[in-house]
Amino acid sequence: MNTLAFTFTPALGMFLAFVGVTLVITYFSARKATGSAAYFAAGRSIKGWQNGLAVAGDYMSAASFLGISGIICLKGYDGFMYSVGFLVAYLTVLFIVAEPLRNAGKYTMADLLAYRMSPRPVRAMASLSTLTVSTFYMIAQMVGAGGIIKVLIGIEFVPAVIGVGVLMLVYVVFGGMLATTWVQIIKAMLLMCGAFALSWMVLARHDFSLATFFEHVSVADYAGSIKTPVNLLDPGLAYGATAKNPWGAVDFLSLALGLVLGTAGLPHILVRFYTVPDAKTARISVVWATAIIGVFYILTTFFGFGAATILKMSDIPLDAAGKPDGNMVAPILALTLGGEWFFAFISAVAFATILAVVAGLTMSASTSFAHDFYTNVIHHGKEKTTGEEVRVARITAFVVGAVSIFLAIQLRSLNVAFLVGLAFAVAASANLPVIIFSIFWKRFNTAGAVTGLLVGLVSSIVLILISPSVMDPSGALMIKGTPLFPLKNPGIVSIPLGFLGAILGTLLSKRDPDAEAKFAELSVRAETGLGAEKSSSGH
Repeated sequence: MNTLAFTFTPALGMFLAFVGVTLVITYFSARKATGSAAYFAAGRSIKGWQNGLAVAGDYMSAASFLGISGIICLKGYDGFMYSVGFLVAYLTVLFIVAEPLRNAGKYTMADLLAYRMSPRPVRAMASLSTLTVSTFYMIAQMVGAGGIIKVLIGIEFVPAVIGVGVLMLVYVVFGGMLATTWVQIIKAMLLMCGAFALSWMVLARHDFSLATFFEHVSVADYAGSIKTPVNLLDPGLAYGATAKNPWGAVDFLSLALGLVLGTAGLPHILVRFYTVPDAKTARISVVWATAIIGVFYILTTFFGFGAATILKMSDIPLDAAGKPDGNMVAPILALTLGGEWFFAFISAVAFATILAVVAGLTMSASTSFAHDFYTNVIHHGKEKTTGEEVRVARITAFVVGAVSIFLAIQLRSLNVAFLVGLAFAVAASANLPVIIFSIFWKRFNTAGAVTGLLVGLVSSIVLILISPSVMDPSGALMIKGTPLFPLKNPGIVSIPLGFLGAILGTLLSKRDPDAEAKFAELSVRAETGLGAEKSSSGH
């Protein structure tokens, strides 16, 4: 079998063009990525609108473009709730996290925690949490990558995933945060163009009438390929309580909590606020990101629901489990409506989406390990030689990339939006409680921070491992056996446990006068920016 048959020549051309442009960006970025601030934070020289586009590019992942489109197409209203959750989540970032994080930190989330806590234990736990969340999220992108490249140019899943991993490592290892940022900006602009064009084509099939569009959605029969039409506007198709799944509604609430609260704890989103000169620019970038993300998630309605009225079930490829692969809905819809050239563009955009996000994830994971664990935990905050921190980050990127590639191959049959939902649950359970308490609770101390991170991390992962997402009596999933926890998403249990762990860890331990004394200092710095890290551009 010739796996490199050039079935879609335009798609292959656009694929190579994007890779070429991003490699040129990486080359020029590598010449500027000298020193820790330049490599980890792009010299804090990114403008507000640029960072807003980059944040949007980092956030609108393969789960957004591929997974959500598929869930909306196959499960209707319940799938659209993913879009709502992703968008609403940015309000938490805007009002609680962005400004204090930029003012009080340097490169990572742990900088904020270590400001008034004992640095070594909180940095060690924060680094572990960052690596865990980043790996979960990256697996989702890799799974999407393998599927889209197989459709794009015929390369099989495993070599496709490996290829994406290698390209991602080139961006991160050589270009650092500056290259990663520009890859994300370009990707965001391409993705918005593709989303607008695809939505326009869907509406054209419905006479540009929203009434007609939603009327067809309410009696969706997948272009006549199913006998009994489905009202995709009815809630409960995915998360409704049924005899088979009596916990459906609770599962949905658990998912919503994870999405809305998890964004403010996602390491690869948080590190983006260190790339701007000051807190004002950080706030501006969040506003830009929220506007772009909001428009995009509105558009997912059109090509998600639209696919259900235009595509036949037989048009959607099957996944490894023999079920319709929702991850392929958007590209197949593009091929149906716009032909080979538009399919090529949408597929290239999907590929750009994946590369941009995995680059950001790898950047945050390697930065956290090098800055938090290696430099501050092992070497007590001092580099043994100049540039050592950056070298360790580059080595870490290789390790994180290899682990993610391996796990993506093992979990290839899972929907990417679902995998991202799990990453959000871990971030909301482990990271968010300690960030909030560090900023707003004077009594909060090192024991509370470590306990909160540990309880949130362990509870969310354990609940995932014993859930229906991983355990299955038939052996179709990772573990063969009856699920011990009834919910697919652990957020409704693990998030309160994370907060409870932080509270009890604080109240049951001795007061920390040093941490309490620094609370006022942290508050002033978080609110005013006095003493915050400055831009190194031009130095």
